[in-house]
Amino acid sequence: MELNKTEILLEKYFEGQSSIEEEKELQKYFASANIAPHLKQYTPLFGYFSQAAAQELKREIKVLPRIQDKKRTTNLWLSIAASIVVMLVAGTYVYFDKESPSEELGTYDNPEAAMRETQRALAMLSSHVNVGIESVIVLEQYEDSKNLIFKQ
Repeated sequence: MELNKTEILLEKYFEGQSSIEEEKELQKYFASANIAPHLKQYTPLFGYFSQAAAQELKREIKVLPRIQDKKRTTNLWLSIAASIVVMLVAGTYVYFDKESPSEELGTYDNPEAAMRETQRALAMLSSHVNVGIESVIVLEQYEDSKNLIFKQ
């Protein structure tokens, strides 16, 4: 291979633009005996690729015994049983922890007392809504001021 062509291929290789065929040409060049002195620094790089391609994996793969499958199924059944127990406990708690509906719902036997409580609840709701409306008004004033300053 010409020295000029080798240098061009090296440049393409280091820029990541070389093809597989060009990389094989470089590997053949660096595997040969006549390498230019200023390119000898790249010999270990391309020599590594040829050595790595020749290596084979000779590691044995161990097969786990069937005990692992038994553990997995045992854990599955234990988790299912635990979730059923949790659901039964929660259901039992909800069933036996009921309070009388009159205490929970706030019902009244006296219509006047019911009217007073309703008015009190609506007044409290109105005050909270008014606070929210005041906040919106402040935000609108801020937006108007910002638009005047920045003239959008």
